[in-house]
Amino acid sequence: MSASQSEIHHMKFLITTLLTFCFTCNILAQQDVPEKINDWLREENVPAIGIGLIKGGSLEMARVFGELEAGTPAPDQTIFNVASLTKPIVAVLTLQLVTDGQWDLDEPLARYWTDPDIADDPLTQKLTTRHVLSHQTGFKNWRRMYDDQKLAFEFEPGTKFQYSGEGYEYLRRALKNKFGKTLDQLVADHLFQAYGMEDSRLIWDADMADQPFATGHNVEGVAYETFKRENANAADDLLVSVEDYCRFVMGVMQKEGLSDAVFADMVSPQVQANDRVAFGLGWMIIPDLSDGSYALMHTGGDQGVRAIAILFPQSQDGIVLFTNGDNGVSVMAKVMGAIFEKGGEVLSVLN
Repeated sequence: MSASQSEIHHMKFLITTLLTFCFTCNILAQQDVPEKINDWLREENVPAIGIGLIKGGSLEMARVFGELEAGTPAPDQTIFNVASLTKPIVAVLTLQLVTDGQWDLDEPLARYWTDPDIADDPLTQKLTTRHVLSHQTGFKNWRRMYDDQKLAFEFEPGTKFQYSGEGYEYLRRALKNKFGKTLDQLVADHLFQAYGMEDSRLIWDADMADQPFATGHNVEGVAYETFKRENANAADDLLVSVEDYCRFVMGVMQKEGLSDAVFADMVSPQVQANDRVAFGLGWMIIPDLSDGSYALMHTGGDQGVRAIAILFPQSQDGIVLFTNGDNGVSVMAKVMGAIFEKGGEVLSVLN
């Protein structure tokens, strides 16, 4: 269930909405926040929200509020589909392989994979992993967005920013050809295990039958049919608990499996997404905050999915929010304003 619109447009919408609420909700910080959260969910027809809060490198909160269905409370280990929050997982997996000397950021991907649609285009020889992770491939978000639904370069790789899930899928095929493993196998072996992520998967496997799952809902609170992915997509549809994604966020900030040099590359601006925000490797970078720090951010948005993760590597703080409703942005905004003081400044920079 890939996003039908460019994720960067979703980011802008999410950011604008979050900012609107962040400065109106801080007064709630001293009130009964759990009760308020449940009220907000009901008001917006969003069944559930997962909230992860990290302070100083430690997990302060990993809770789920709301219901799986009417009368059934959502447990804290509820699994959410988090859409494009998949991309940072794949980016960090790849950077771990770079750290281990098994992969090269600047090696042409054509050595391992060339898509048949662009086999005759000489630009295939210029396309690298760095271009994929910083969204400089020259591809549209998805090939179905081309008139003929065939992949094509719109500009030379590495010359400008254009958000692309197809780029991540291109990387997935290259990784599979080199290592002889599917993406879900690589992620399980190299990242999920190392980060202690026991409630995470890239496909809808047999174990999901026993897992509480947050089904996506439309703006009226009506459930969508659940999409059950059988083959991993590098850009979309990660199934994960909020606690597991917090483990991932903490692992990233603590450079687990990443060398200092690779981490520095990851958080260094590779390309400007707009006049205020850059993209590093796998993350948006929000620079020059008032205390001299920076933040990393990514969002996820599909049918019935709204999610965001914001990291502050220098202070080791972060917030992770998952919702399973098309109105989830409004709920996330109110929650962030109520419990996460640093969120306001990040969002004001992005406005």
